[in-house]
Amino acid sequence: MRRIVCFILIVFLASCGEQLMEKPKDLIPKDQMVAILKDLAVINAAKNTNVSILKKHNIEPTEYIFKKYNIDSARFVKSDTYYASLPSEYEAIYKEVEANLEKEKKVLQEANKISDSLKAIEMEKRRALKKKESKKVKDSLP
Repeated sequence: MRRIVCFILIVFLASCGEQLMEKPKDLIPKDQMVAILKDLAVINAAKNTNVSILKKHNIEPTEYIFKKYNIDSARFVKSDTYYASLPSEYEAIYKEVEANLEKEKKVLQEANKISDSLKAIEMEKRRALKKKESKKVKDSLP
């Protein structure tokens, strides 16, 4: 009885590791899938933030991404469905997307800090120059 239970357990665990879907012939590589999903997240965030810019430049987000990576929607859906059938792989892809977005966010925050610092320095220079000029005007009056 014990051997039968162990055998059934082993068969059950082995079947859990089976793929639910056959690997597509034109599967998008994992690294490219990460890049596509990151770009989709960024462009969809932009779409939700300021849709008028996309309309002004006549950009449809998903079409833009598909052209950029030279893929079509069917290939993307097949690849996405395949990766989704492998939960650990799919989770790893999305964790990498999230990590890439965080890196990009930090780079942009640093760029904003530098830009803000440069603006503050420029404003301080202008204030000092105005003070100096107003002092000259006051000194030149009889």
